[in-house]
Amino acid sequence: MIYLDEAATTPVKREVMEAMWPYLGPQFGNPSSHHEVGEAARAALERARSEVAQTLGARTSEITFTSGGTESDNTAVKGIALAAGSGTHVIVSSIEHPAVLESAEFLGRIGHDVTVLPVDHDGLVQPDTLGAALREDTALVSIQYANNEVGTIQPLEALAHLTVERGIAFHTDAVQAAGWLDLDVTRLGVQALSMSGHKIGAPKGIGVLWVSRRTPFEPLIHGGGQEGGHRSGTENVAAAVGMAAALRLASGSNDDVVARRDAFVARVLAEVPSAELTGHAQYRLPGSASFVFPGRSGESILLDLERRGVVCSSGSACAAGSDDPSHVLTAMGYSAEVAQTAVRFTFGRDVTTAQLDEVVEHVVASVQ
Repeated sequence: MIYLDEAATTPVKREVMEAMWPYLGPQFGNPSSHHEVGEAARAALERARSEVAQTLGARTSEITFTSGGTESDNTAVKGIALAAGSGTHVIVSSIEHPAVLESAEFLGRIGHDVTVLPVDHDGLVQPDTLGAALREDTALVSIQYANNEVGTIQPLEALAHLTVERGIAFHTDAVQAAGWLDLDVTRLGVQALSMSGHKIGAPKGIGVLWVSRRTPFEPLIHGGGQEGGHRSGTENVAAAVGMAAALRLASGSNDDVVARRDAFVARVLAEVPSAELTGHAQYRLPGSASFVFPGRSGESILLDLERRGVVCSSGSACAAGSDDPSHVLTAMGYSAEVAQTAVRFTFGRDVTTAQLDEVVEHVVASVQ
């Protein structure tokens, strides 16, 4: 099997499992307990928090462990808007993950004014478009760092610069960017950032939300006051340790992956004349190659590729089972019919040129 669906999830790395093991067994304490067993768990949790903070160039107290990217996005979008008061203005892009779009929709139902920004054919939000949408009552802008379906990387620094000078909070969903792109929040200029562990070799069920200490937000989960009062509930110490380990292991050069991706894209486009690359050709995630195949069923291509030993997807795993065309592709100007022909190949640093060459052969055979 050649697995090319890492945007959906990644295997847990052995080193991550080894880092987690003590906190699944002998060091099982509740980090809120004030005794030796609990204090050992607390120490491990805080070490993990410190490691994550270092990756982001942030303060340890600003890191909140969550159950994943969806919770982090929900908490950021709803929590910042709710802390700003009712009736405030919220801006999101039209190609956000459903966790952001549906959070914004919820805010609209309870009295907030929501603007959904258009994108161009490459999936980019233009700074001028955002600038024109900002208002005196804008409380939050949420634009993802890199898109999960087409891999387009947003000009985040330029976008966030427009909001900083006006005191508007900027949140970015960095779930797909983690492990590939610079996550230094000071350089990016954002006030909140979301990540998910299972996209970078940690287990499912762990995520991170960073919110600047100067940015008020209302917690969504109340109770025992864990995570500095930002997210109540007994922490998953083992998974937090795994998240920190995965972030540490995910760093590295992207050059070889970019070269293999570009060669793969070039071969698919050359050998399948009907294929069209989706997303920006240059500003895209290193391990992301997505296409539409007009006149063919994307689902039938996927099934045929799987029979041939290639596992990939048609888009977001969170839309699995839906017959609706991708909201990302339709927002980028593709017709519903063409959007339903999408196939996405996403891979990590371990994929080989030989594997990608084999996949091209299977793609050619599948679309004939």
